[in-house]
Amino acid sequence: MSKESIKDNEIDIVIGALHSDLTSFMNEWRPLFSRFHLIIVKDPDLKEELKVPQDFNADIYTKSDIDRMVGSSSTAILFSGYSCRYFGFLMSRRKYIITIDDDCIPARDDKGLLVNPVAQHIENLTSPATPFFFNTLYDPYRDGSDFVRGYPFSLRTGVDCALSCGLWLNLADYDAPTQALKPSERNKRYVDAVMTVPFKALMPVSGINMGFDRELVGPVLIPGLRLAGEGKFRWETMEDIWCGLCVKVICDHLGLGVKSGLPYVWRNERGNAIESLRKEWEGVKLMEEVVPFFQSVRLPRSAVTAEDCVVEIASLVKERLGPLDPVFARAADAMAQWVKLWKDNCGSSSSPGA
Repeated sequence: MSKESIKDNEIDIVIGALHSDLTSFMNEWRPLFSRFHLIIVKDPDLKEELKVPQDFNADIYTKSDIDRMVGSSSTAILFSGYSCRYFGFLMSRRKYIITIDDDCIPARDDKGLLVNPVAQHIENLTSPATPFFFNTLYDPYRDGSDFVRGYPFSLRTGVDCALSCGLWLNLADYDAPTQALKPSERNKRYVDAVMTVPFKALMPVSGINMGFDRELVGPVLIPGLRLAGEGKFRWETMEDIWCGLCVKVICDHLGLGVKSGLPYVWRNERGNAIESLRKEWEGVKLMEEVVPFFQSVRLPRSAVTAEDCVVEIASLVKERLGPLDPVFARAADAMAQWVKLWKDNCGSSSSPGA
């Protein structure tokens, strides 16, 4: 399927609102977002009234909507802070979802042209991925590229791409310790490339700028791991990192692909890394347990849908990681609860190729 065949009504743009006044953000994105349906989810912890320009095709969800759908006891566990956007994933009924943090604006490429993240994410998702053999010219399906000499013809059809991970100019998505050590460092390099993440290679997915095929991996985009001292800045959270590890392991199991690279957004200055270091240090330490765990996960052949895979991983998390730290037991419970919410509200997904 080519991006030209994708209709606007097959795409939702989901925004988690951590700022009360989205007027400037929405106006910056107006040239690129105005033709699409938007889902805006207000952080339940945000007390101020949400300000959104009226002339967008947008559905806005607040704490009362979340409470009505999932119950007030679940709100603080699953949908506060950056995790509020997952409620938008739950409410969407469209095939493709693009999500961008509300502290980002459109970037410009190395020629000074405005970058369209929606179009690039859709291009990534509608062209095949090549996880089983690395192409040294990166994405062979882009204009001006192809498969290099020696690439097996039997693998050139590729597989469906389920997740597209975009990047950022200006403030890179470093962890708090790295940003604290390099307070003035900014990402100024625009690299015009997209690549498939190889089979069995894990990656730290950033929720700042990404797109995904909701029909293939919607149930896997999980607000699972929440730090005890989780804050309102990206370097104070781990929910997207955990979610991305789940997605990659499940994509490998189901024969799906993940891409990284274009598109870029411009990420504005926000927060203080040194102040955030105390909150994120818990997550930095946990990663030393998390990565070996996901490297060791082997899902059974009986797990043929995304929901099946999430349930299996949740069980393994509770069994292997749960005794190490209560945060893992809570993550396992959140994953199991998420699958139930997804099935109750969205139905079950089909297995790839079915």
